[in-house]
Amino acid sequence: MAAAAGSSVSMQARPSVAATRISSLKSFSLPNQRNFLSFRVRPVPARLQVSCAAKPGTVEKVCEIVKTQLALPPEIAVTGESKFAALGADSLDTVEIVMGLEEEFGINVEEESAQSIITVQDAADLIEILVEKKGA
Repeated sequence: MAAAAGSSVSMQARPSVAATRISSLKSFSLPNQRNFLSFRVRPVPARLQVSCAAKPGTVEKVCEIVKTQLALPPEIAVTGESKFAALGADSLDTVEIVMGLEEEFGINVEEESAQSIITVQDAADLIEILVEKKGA
Protein backbone atom coordinates (compact mmCIF):
# COMPACT_ATOMS: atom_id res chain seq x y z
CA MET A 1 0.00 0.00 0.00
CA ALA A 2 1.76 3.20 -1.12
CA ALA A 3 0.67 6.77 -0.44
CA ALA A 4 1.67 9.77 -2.49
CA ALA A 5 3.14 12.82 -0.78
CA GLY A 6 0.43 14.98 0.74
CA SER A 7 -2.22 12.28 0.70
CA SER A 8 -3.53 10.28 3.61
CA VAL A 9 -4.49 6.68 3.89
CA SER A 10 -7.24 5.45 6.15
CA MET A 11 -8.14 1.86 6.76
CA GLN A 12 -11.48 0.84 8.18
CA ALA A 13 -12.59 -2.67 8.90
CA ARG A 14 -15.15 -4.43 10.96
CA PRO A 15 -13.64 -5.08 14.42
CA SER A 16 -14.10 -8.87 14.27
CA VAL A 17 -12.50 -9.09 10.84
CA ALA A 18 -9.66 -6.78 11.84
CA ALA A 19 -9.01 -8.75 15.01
CA THR A 20 -8.90 -12.00 13.07
CA ARG A 21 -6.52 -10.63 10.48
CA ILE A 22 -4.22 -8.96 12.98
CA SER A 23 -4.10 -11.92 15.34
CA SER A 24 -2.68 -14.09 12.57
CA LEU A 25 0.11 -11.63 11.70
CA LYS A 26 3.61 -11.81 13.17
CA SER A 27 4.93 -8.59 11.65
CA PHE A 28 4.11 -6.28 8.80
CA SER A 29 5.57 -3.27 6.99
CA LEU A 30 4.02 -0.16 5.53
CA PRO A 31 5.78 1.78 2.78
CA ASN A 32 6.55 5.41 3.54
CA GLN A 33 7.84 8.06 1.13
CA ARG A 34 11.48 7.04 1.48
CA ASN A 35 11.53 3.89 3.59
CA PHE A 36 9.39 1.22 5.12
CA LEU A 37 7.84 1.41 8.57
CA SER A 38 7.99 -1.94 10.29
CA PHE A 39 5.75 -3.13 13.10
CA ARG A 40 5.86 -6.28 15.15
CA VAL A 41 2.60 -7.66 16.49
CA ARG A 42 2.69 -9.41 19.84
CA PRO A 43 -0.02 -11.79 20.97
CA VAL A 44 -2.26 -10.46 23.73
CA PRO A 45 -3.92 -12.83 26.18
CA ALA A 46 -7.61 -13.22 25.45
CA ARG A 47 -8.52 -12.89 29.12
CA LEU A 48 -6.70 -11.19 31.93
CA GLN A 49 -6.32 -12.95 35.22
CA VAL A 50 -6.31 -10.92 38.38
CA SER A 51 -4.58 -12.31 41.40
CA CYS A 52 -6.44 -11.69 44.59
CA ALA A 53 -5.27 -10.99 48.08
CA ALA A 54 -7.94 -13.02 49.83
CA LYS A 55 -7.29 -16.50 51.15
CA PRO A 56 -9.59 -19.28 49.93
CA GLY A 57 -10.97 -19.67 53.47
CA THR A 58 -12.00 -16.02 53.54
CA VAL A 59 -13.75 -16.34 50.18
CA GLU A 60 -15.60 -19.44 51.44
CA LYS A 61 -16.77 -17.63 54.59
CA VAL A 62 -17.97 -14.67 52.54
CA CYS A 63 -19.85 -17.06 50.22
CA GLU A 64 -21.56 -18.65 53.22
CA ILE A 65 -22.54 -15.27 54.68
CA VAL A 66 -23.90 -14.09 51.32
CA LYS A 67 -25.95 -17.28 50.92
CA THR A 68 -27.33 -16.91 54.45
CA GLN A 69 -28.13 -13.19 54.15
CA LEU A 70 -29.86 -13.64 50.80
CA ALA A 71 -31.57 -16.90 51.89
CA LEU A 72 -30.36 -18.62 48.73
CA PRO A 73 -31.33 -22.25 48.13
CA PRO A 74 -28.52 -24.85 48.26
CA GLU A 75 -28.55 -25.39 44.49
CA ILE A 76 -27.50 -21.76 43.85
CA ALA A 77 -23.71 -21.68 43.55
CA VAL A 78 -21.93 -18.69 45.07
CA THR A 79 -18.30 -18.21 44.06
CA GLY A 80 -15.75 -15.42 44.21
CA GLU A 81 -16.91 -14.21 40.80
CA SER A 82 -20.56 -14.02 41.87
CA LYS A 83 -21.99 -10.52 41.68
CA PHE A 84 -24.34 -9.47 44.44
CA ALA A 85 -26.81 -7.98 41.94
CA ALA A 86 -26.85 -11.21 39.91
CA LEU A 87 -27.70 -13.10 43.10
CA GLY A 88 -30.73 -10.83 43.57
CA ALA A 89 -29.27 -8.49 46.20
CA ASP A 90 -30.59 -4.94 46.33
CA SER A 91 -28.91 -2.06 48.18
CA LEU A 92 -30.49 -3.02 51.52
CA ASP A 93 -29.34 -6.63 51.10
CA THR A 94 -25.83 -5.40 50.36
CA VAL A 95 -25.83 -3.31 53.56
CA GLU A 96 -26.96 -6.37 55.52
CA ILE A 97 -24.23 -8.49 53.90
CA VAL A 98 -21.60 -5.90 54.84
CA MET A 99 -22.92 -5.81 58.42
CA GLY A 100 -22.73 -9.61 58.58
CA LEU A 101 -19.15 -9.51 57.31
CA GLU A 102 -18.21 -6.84 59.85
CA GLU A 103 -19.63 -8.97 62.65
CA GLU A 104 -18.02 -12.21 61.44
CA PHE A 105 -14.55 -10.76 60.90
CA GLY A 106 -14.55 -8.10 63.64
CA ILE A 107 -13.88 -5.26 61.21
CA ASN A 108 -15.42 -1.91 60.29
CA VAL A 109 -16.09 -1.27 56.60
CA GLU A 110 -16.22 2.41 55.62
CA GLU A 111 -19.14 3.51 53.45
CA GLU A 112 -16.90 4.41 50.49
CA SER A 113 -15.31 0.96 50.61
CA ALA A 114 -18.68 -0.76 50.92
CA GLN A 115 -19.92 0.96 47.77
CA SER A 116 -17.01 -0.48 45.77
CA ILE A 117 -17.98 -4.06 46.59
CA ILE A 118 -19.61 -5.67 43.56
CA THR A 119 -18.55 -9.32 43.79
CA VAL A 120 -17.91 -11.82 46.55
CA GLN A 121 -14.20 -11.61 45.65
CA ASP A 122 -14.26 -7.82 46.13
CA ALA A 123 -15.67 -8.32 49.61
CA ALA A 124 -13.12 -11.02 50.49
CA ASP A 125 -10.21 -8.88 49.23
CA LEU A 126 -11.43 -5.89 51.26
CA ILE A 127 -11.80 -8.07 54.36
CA GLU A 128 -8.21 -9.32 54.03
CA ILE A 129 -6.94 -5.74 53.79
CA LEU A 130 -8.99 -4.57 56.79
CA VAL A 131 -7.99 -7.59 58.90
CA GLU A 132 -4.30 -6.90 58.11
CA LYS A 133 -4.68 -3.24 59.07
CA LYS A 134 -6.45 -4.20 62.28
CA GLY A 135 -3.69 -6.65 63.20
CA ALA A 136 -0.88 -4.20 62.48
